[in-house]
Amino acid sequence: MALPTYGTMAVDWEKRIDFDRLRTERLARAKSLLAKSEMGALLCFDMNNVRYITSTHIGSWAQDKNSRFTLLPQNDEPILWDFGSAARHHQINCPWLGERSRAGIPLLRGAMSPEMGRAENVAKKIRVELEMRGLHKEPLGVDIIEPPILFALQKEGITVVDGQQIMSDARVIKTRDEISLLNMSAMMVDAAYHDLYCAMKPGMRENEAVGLVSKVLYDLGSEYVEAVNAISGERCNPHPHVFSDRVLRPGDPVYYDILHSYMGYRTCYYRTFTIGYASRAMNDAYKRCRDYLDAAISLIRPGRTTAEIAAVWPKAKEFGFADEEAAFALQFGHGIGLAIWEKPVISRLVSLENSHEIKPGMVFALETFWPATDGWSAARIEEEIVVTETGHEVITRFPAEKLLVAGAHYVSVDGPLETTREHDPEPSETVVEMVEASARTERVDTPKKSAVKRKR
Repeated sequence: MALPTYGTMAVDWEKRIDFDRLRTERLARAKSLLAKSEMGALLCFDMNNVRYITSTHIGSWAQDKNSRFTLLPQNDEPILWDFGSAARHHQINCPWLGERSRAGIPLLRGAMSPEMGRAENVAKKIRVELEMRGLHKEPLGVDIIEPPILFALQKEGITVVDGQQIMSDARVIKTRDEISLLNMSAMMVDAAYHDLYCAMKPGMRENEAVGLVSKVLYDLGSEYVEAVNAISGERCNPHPHVFSDRVLRPGDPVYYDILHSYMGYRTCYYRTFTIGYASRAMNDAYKRCRDYLDAAISLIRPGRTTAEIAAVWPKAKEFGFADEEAAFALQFGHGIGLAIWEKPVISRLVSLENSHEIKPGMVFALETFWPATDGWSAARIEEEIVVTETGHEVITRFPAEKLLVAGAHYVSVDGPLETTREHDPEPSETVVEMVEASARTERVDTPKKSAVKRKR
């Protein structure tokens, strides 16, 4: 049975996302893994980890600021230090936190200079909470941290260890509500691709496509459009991973990656098109790209491994790269959740020798790439997959079985122009005869017939 797609509102007449259950189950997973570790507490600055543990959010402007942090002690509830007045807001509106929501400002990525003492202030706050619980002599796990805060914690006598893997492991298996939110997030991108497909035509710029997609997503309820990679024409190969103001032209390949967040849950969702028509080389590249993707998808079910999936993908040298590090992320799989890159990572770079078992509740994206023989076109496709108890379900629904042609409204006197043709067509028999006749008439060298390609 297909995963349900809900409306974005809360209603009394249908059971939809259960946010209380989402909050409870996420925190329980983090607590469980912490309890099995040697750590006395876990200190998180990564905003996705902070949200996972505390179910709070202050806007995606804070995503890269390291301005919020939470402490999860063993056998206790999390404490959140937040950005100024946001702490008071959470006290009022987040009853699951209450007085455990407090103001606390770290370094603002170095904007607070050392003499201001913010690193020491943060370290003392953490030391007090650990001492109150008798945990100050236990290792403190940290996910990401600015060096001055690390040094200040060490000066307080606290042993800091890597706590990032606990949170990565907690987030690898999604709860039922997380899966529903990921499905709804993908639904919004389905709609964005539809509007984009209808709008694409010669003269449209890559940045205009980014604007169109962003508007559709925000109108549907996205809280954050993280990126829209728009790559067209000769920019397709090699993949630059950034959009520009390049103008779309007839016959151009163009591929997009749409990354956004609904209730924190991300998408990573590639699709490839051509404008007006496609060359045979581009069509062949798309088929190859799709075959590699379908081979990987066919292997997704519990008990399989990430090594089995990576093994069906081509080696880096087979598509023009020196090694797997140089080709990284072109034939790629990655977990998706509150971040676009979570466990499991699937790549020939790491998975063949460090394999992980595929388990129910995992949600990940699989993406493939293939360059065309013309040297500049390329195809890029991606699907998001939920691992079920018996197999898998694909939640990215915009059509991608075959290469789609956008803006194909060209009609000749003989009817619609074919959507598979070359930029530089082969000469027809009439043209070949004209060249040969003119050569005879003007007494110039006649080209060898074997070198003249006739139009099929």
